[in-house]
Amino acid sequence: MAVASTDITGRAGTVAPARPEPRGGRHARTPKKPRRENRLTGHGRPALLFLAPFLALYLLFIVGPAIYGLVMSLFNTSMVAPGLGEFAGLDNYAEALSSNDFWSSLWHTIWFTILTTPPLVALGLVFALLAERARRARWFFRLAFFLPYVLPSAVVALIWIWMYTPELGLLSRAVTSLGFAEPDWLGNPDFAMVSLAITTVWWTLGFNFVLYLAGLQEIPRELYEASAIDGAGPWQQIRLITVPLLARTTSLVVVLQVIASLKVFDQMYIMTQGGPNFATRSVLQYVFDVGFTDLRSGAAAAASTLFFVVVLAVSTIWLVMTRRQEPEL
Repeated sequence: MAVASTDITGRAGTVAPARPEPRGGRHARTPKKPRRENRLTGHGRPALLFLAPFLALYLLFIVGPAIYGLVMSLFNTSMVAPGLGEFAGLDNYAEALSSNDFWSSLWHTIWFTILTTPPLVALGLVFALLAERARRARWFFRLAFFLPYVLPSAVVALIWIWMYTPELGLLSRAVTSLGFAEPDWLGNPDFAMVSLAITTVWWTLGFNFVLYLAGLQEIPRELYEASAIDGAGPWQQIRLITVPLLARTTSLVVVLQVIASLKVFDQMYIMTQGGPNFATRSVLQYVFDVGFTDLRSGAAAAASTLFFVVVLAVSTIWLVMTRRQEPEL
């Protein structure tokens, strides 16, 4: 509080209270704000050290070849000549865009994606729901659905080539035993792509199954219990609770599945070699044929760059559409 005082003229006045001195006297330093640690020297340094080998390999084997391929697409690079070759500008891109083989292979790839993506997404959700509700031997269902996914593509292709073999294959015998005519699964242009789609669905279903199973485990059980008290049945719970809450998982599954289907190569090349009459020739096989059969690396790099733009555009459009329609929780 203020203290009353009298100056030499006799007038009364007030004296302001003295400020308390900081501990340690007048010369004590005020505490400084804690310094933010640099990620390179602080707690983030161990994480960067762990990531450094992966980043180095990623730059060396992914980013580096991608940049070199983009540069190579501007030159008439050949597999039998050293160096990049003569500068071609955009001629390789113009050649690919004007090639009927490129557009037909692109359509075959899109058609394969249409045949495989919807059943893989739908069946992955259905089987995940069934496995989640199974009380006994749940581990067996998870293992059974995921096991084919870990098989190499060559093994899967050989298994299904045997199943499609006329008069000897399992599917051929099943069809003829039902009284139907035996189809030429891999030799008929009308059946070849469908046969490859069936093989791919059987092979890769386990990946989507695991993603959906993880998404189902994140949904609170209390929501189902409350809805059951309100009189909701299993179908209403799936339609009103499960499907909306799995919207993000479904978006992820669709994007990954579309990208994987667009990049199809192994099973097509092993089972049909792009036939019959190039009816199952994908874009990657077109790039393979141009680069390793025609020995024109520059033209193959241009075609692969165009295909990368297509995949990037499709993925971006789907992500934008799903984010706009995503429900607010």
